[in-house]
Amino acid sequence: MKAKLLLTAVITIISIGAFAQSFKIGAKGGATLNKMTGQTFDEKFTYGYHVGGFVTIGLGKKFAIQPEVLFNQVNIDTSDKFSSVYQFNKLNSVQLKYLTIPILLNYNVGKLVSLQAGPQFGILMNKSNTFVENGKDAFKGGDFSMLGGVQINVSHFRVYGRYAIGLNNLNDIDNKDKWKNQSIQLGVGLTL
Repeated sequence: MKAKLLLTAVITIISIGAFAQSFKIGAKGGATLNKMTGQTFDEKFTYGYHVGGFVTIGLGKKFAIQPEVLFNQVNIDTSDKFSSVYQFNKLNSVQLKYLTIPILLNYNVGKLVSLQAGPQFGILMNKSNTFVENGKDAFKGGDFSMLGGVQINVSHFRVYGRYAIGLNNLNDIDNKDKWKNQSIQLGVGLTL
């Protein structure tokens, strides 16, 4: 499943690139503020990071497609209710590592500013790390989110901020609580 998703994304990028008016590749990274919604998690943002690469494929003067591949470290604080609902002894935080693939549509407002929106597919990289007593994984292996944000483009530099909201339930233990991921990404990029 993961290999098929990645292969489909690569074929799509290559196909679009064949018809593109411009093609830029680059690296990016920055801070990520994460929170998991649900009664068993603390409703505040915690810090993590993201790093990876992107390709910008121009589709005229106003539009571009920007697929990315990012490694994300997600840190989440649990609430006091977590241990009572799931019978854990003082589990205060969880750290997840995702490989995310956002596919963004850029709308160039002017030469400097681009508005961004699109889906993001996340693959949980540390799924084998369990904390449930019977060995069952606590988090589902995939996450689907929608992103929206703004990017400032100055020569080869990019400065961006965006918001991601998870659309699927990540709880792989039971249906007692719905877990959905939310994040704010702030970062910088450089085209090569």
